[in-house]
Amino acid sequence: MDALDKSFRLPFLKRSTTLRHALVHGAYWVLITGFFIYEKRYLIYKASMPYFVACVAGRIVLLIIIAYFNLQYFLPRYLLKKRYAAYFTAIILSVIGYLAAQSLFDFYLYGYVVGPMRNSNLVESLSYNFFSTLWYLGLMLALKLSMDWYSQQLIIQKITVEKLNAEVNFLRAQVNPHFLFNVLNNLYALTLKKSELAPDVVLKLSEMMEYMLYDSTGERVPLEKEVGYLHSYMELERLRFGGEADIDLNIDAEINGHEIAPLLLIPLVENAFKHGLARQTKSSWLRVDIGLKQSTLEVIIENAKPSSVINNGKGGIGLDNLRKRLDLLYPNKHELWLEDRENSFWVKLVIGL
Repeated sequence: MDALDKSFRLPFLKRSTTLRHALVHGAYWVLITGFFIYEKRYLIYKASMPYFVACVAGRIVLLIIIAYFNLQYFLPRYLLKKRYAAYFTAIILSVIGYLAAQSLFDFYLYGYVVGPMRNSNLVESLSYNFFSTLWYLGLMLALKLSMDWYSQQLIIQKITVEKLNAEVNFLRAQVNPHFLFNVLNNLYALTLKKSELAPDVVLKLSEMMEYMLYDSTGERVPLEKEVGYLHSYMELERLRFGGEADIDLNIDAEINGHEIAPLLLIPLVENAFKHGLARQTKSSWLRVDIGLKQSTLEVIIENAKPSSVINNGKGGIGLDNLRKRLDLLYPNKHELWLEDRENSFWVKLVIGL
């Protein structure tokens, strides 16, 4: 948790706030105080320092009182419960109370202390204080609502990230049953034939399980491990299809030293096998090209399109999850294109690492 978001209890109140909120509110009142000091600075020479301090301090204290009465009492009790008449009545009464104190002081100060240097008209004094007070209360209310909106957005984003992480953990914890079933069947056939490929299949499957269960638990993983997982997956699928499918992985980059969010690339390749090669009996093919230029990863996946395709309009949990994760983890730093071409499905993913 950010140090600014740590909460503490306010003195004399039954609620807590965060250091971030306290600093923002404090900065607001410092600016307001600075404005009053600048506006009333002539009183130091015209009426002496005590009158200057009383004028500025009186305004600030009264404004703080009615501002926080508004935020802590009127707002939750009336406005948020849609009791608009009661809310605006409370605001008007609090402003009238402010006017009763401040305007009388101004009338005395400018009418008798400063003298003819200031207009001592009571109506003008009341009008000025009335509208200026409403203005400051409006600014304070806008500040409060803006900060509440910001806090809600942080909570929503946190919940979204936690939900996506839960979905990723769910995907990580399960292996595609058809994929695993086919790999085990192939492994069984290889052991019966006492093929030299059997140990390699076991090793690749073991590496994939290790990556899913242990290596991919962090926020970032080395790019070479993500690509290595992809390579093992494709090699096992190549074994399943035998010589009936042309499966090719090309890495045209030095990928060491870069990091990426885990399990971002595999959903696209899984989709290619599931909706492409698995439905194509003859002349099936898949090509995956991975490039890296100035910390920009570019992945292009293209596979043969089956002669008859049933499109239900759903991308599946893997692809939907991928889009959401990209939006959260790489905002304004990624692009994803999907094209349904005449004879193939084509996907391009670009990520700024």
